[in-house]
Amino acid sequence: QVQLVESGGGLVQAGGSLKLSCKASGSTFWINAMGWYRQTPGKQRELVATITSGGSTNYADSVKGRFIISRENAKNTVFLQMNNLKAEDTAVYYCQARRLSIDYWGQGTQVTVSS
Repeated sequence: QVQLVESGGGLVQAGGSLKLSCKASGSTFWINAMGWYRQTPGKQRELVATITSGGSTNYADSVKGRFIISRENAKNTVFLQMNNLKAEDTAVYYCQARRLSIDYWGQGTQVTVSS
């Protein structure tokens, strides 16, 4: 089992920045990809960004050039630096980790961007 704990969400004005963190614990060996997803009421959870243990990244088109995902493998921690935030970025952000083809999820952290 893998446990994921997110932190760093909150309220920010449009154009501002926030940095999310997610630390994995438990059976962290063999974790490959980690990432961030987000969800708003009535909509499906959507990919924001992912990063492999080797550092390869993938971003949703809507956040390219504004968000940066990074990872400290030794600390089993993944980060999401969010810049130039927009009202449409408001959502609950979930940390995800994939280990041996099983996805694990954090409890989510709320990000609210006021316009």
